[in-house]
Amino acid sequence: MKVQRLALAVSLSLLALSALRAATPQMDVADIRPGMVGIGRTVFEGTHVEEFRANIIGVIENVIGTQRNLILAKLEGGPLANTGVIAGMSGSPVYIDGKLIGAVSYSLGSFSKEPIAGITPIAEMTDATTSNAPRPPGARVDVGLPITSDGLLASFRKALNWNRPFADRPSDAQLVGVSSVSGFGGEIGTMLRPIATPLVMSGFDASIGDVLASTFRNAGFLPMGAAAGAGRAGMAEFDGPLKPGDAVGVTFVSGDLELGATGTVTHIDDNRVYAFGHPMYNLGPIDFPMTRAYVYTVLPSLFSSAKLSSTGEVIGAFQQDRATAIAGRLGPGPSLLPVTVTLDAERGGGNRSFKFASVKDQMFGPLMTYSALVNTLTSYERQFGTTTYSVEGRLKLKNHDTIVYDNMFSGENAASNTSAYIVGPVTALVNNDYESVDMESLEIAVKSSETPRTATIERVWLDDPRPRPGRTVPLKVLLRSYRGDDLVQTIPITIPANARGSLALTVSDGQRLNQTENREARLPQPRSVPQLVRQLNKARRNNTIYVKLLASDAGAVVNGELLSSLPPSVLAVIESDRSSGNPNALQTATLGEWQLRTEQTVNGVRSLTIQLSAN
Repeated sequence: MKVQRLALAVSLSLLALSALRAATPQMDVADIRPGMVGIGRTVFEGTHVEEFRANIIGVIENVIGTQRNLILAKLEGGPLANTGVIAGMSGSPVYIDGKLIGAVSYSLGSFSKEPIAGITPIAEMTDATTSNAPRPPGARVDVGLPITSDGLLASFRKALNWNRPFADRPSDAQLVGVSSVSGFGGEIGTMLRPIATPLVMSGFDASIGDVLASTFRNAGFLPMGAAAGAGRAGMAEFDGPLKPGDAVGVTFVSGDLELGATGTVTHIDDNRVYAFGHPMYNLGPIDFPMTRAYVYTVLPSLFSSAKLSSTGEVIGAFQQDRATAIAGRLGPGPSLLPVTVTLDAERGGGNRSFKFASVKDQMFGPLMTYSALVNTLTSYERQFGTTTYSVEGRLKLKNHDTIVYDNMFSGENAASNTSAYIVGPVTALVNNDYESVDMESLEIAVKSSETPRTATIERVWLDDPRPRPGRTVPLKVLLRSYRGDDLVQTIPITIPANARGSLALTVSDGQRLNQTENREARLPQPRSVPQLVRQLNKARRNNTIYVKLLASDAGAVVNGELLSSLPPSVLAVIESDRSSGNPNALQTATLGEWQLRTEQTVNGVRSLTIQLSAN
């Protein structure tokens, strides 16, 4: 009976809290006047929400876009006199006469002597996050096939620098009632920037952390190391369910490696949560884990004071990242991509297994997975000098064939090239334009060696200079290792019985053969997910010699499929048929393809002209 009474009391309390959340009165920005005093709420240490004062200075109109306004206020209370506006305060709610006016979200300049902040009106936060607009074109990683390390990194850089949602000219922002800080004049609108978002990093090597830090710092994040998601024995417990003023986290990577951002909850309407008061990255629709967050302390800094915080257990999912807020729902977290990496070092130490999970986001998913993979490889292997990695693995997809990994990378950039090779298919699948692909798991096994394993194709020849059609002849390939040793490989090739005249024989590494085919055939991007999966699985390996036998016969590339040796009548039909799209003409036909796997990464290309015997 007591248990039933307790359950009823808890239920009534939760219902009362839900009703309180939904019934929070709000004040319109038009009713804000200079001289008003608001009460803000945030966590300065632990989990306890404390109050501070917000002395209203005025309203700045059109500061982050047409009809986008900020309420300017001078903050006081707690540690603010010594710290100024604190990174991690983003989203701290401010109330006037018990009415919610918005979230502390912007700071004024750098090295400011006073904690002057911009407050995003609550109506703009809730309106913006109800948008059903699609993902902005810039908020994704666009890659072309075949995927290369340089191409993927260039796509990351382009994607990370797409967004500038702020006023750039003083004339863009109109100041209303801002007389108390007249020394700044019309420059206030351009000096206001989103309060930096603490970026919690755990398990990342210092060199990789520095690269990530520089990348995210330019995007408004403040990287810092912390025990993200770690146990908190002896720390204060959270004071009941999530409420306005509580610290909140957004997770990008969890597991053996963790990376996420922290801020403050502004408003909760039933199970709907609003936070930050500015964009995390203005991605649009997202699906990131929402977590509790613990604040260890506030670190004062003349440049940018910050809350030292860590993320905690998942309590929901953030679903919108817009210009004025991030928003989501309480409940179960989103689906993540589980990644398992097994590292076997040749120099000993046994196998090491690493497990982490990354968000399935069009931009942050590939970037986070790439960063975690590079970190895993370089943390336990040499970071400088030549290294060799042999990679095998599988990317399992729901309702589609599995992506199979099998390749070798050697050289000074082996770790980044290996990581780009692994994350390339992930990038292509999450950003495809045809259908949503559910990636179930990524399992990778890597064998590492500190010995370079490279070889160059020096020469190719046939013992029989005039082979007969229908015969199988040995093709000799001379490889030279990085140490200067010569190695002759033999590849049997069969001349088609119907071949005549002069043929071209190309012996190449995989990368150069891809470049040649793309240049000559102008292969279009895949037009369906099955076609994309087939192309990814057909990607050529670095440790393989590829041989192609070519004849001067016409063909075409139609709807992403290569058709060679076509009769003139068929070519005429294809060229006149509009349903075939824009076919690309081919001047050569592939009569045969062969390959030979080696123990080294292969580099180089050689060609040989064969004059067939007429007898």
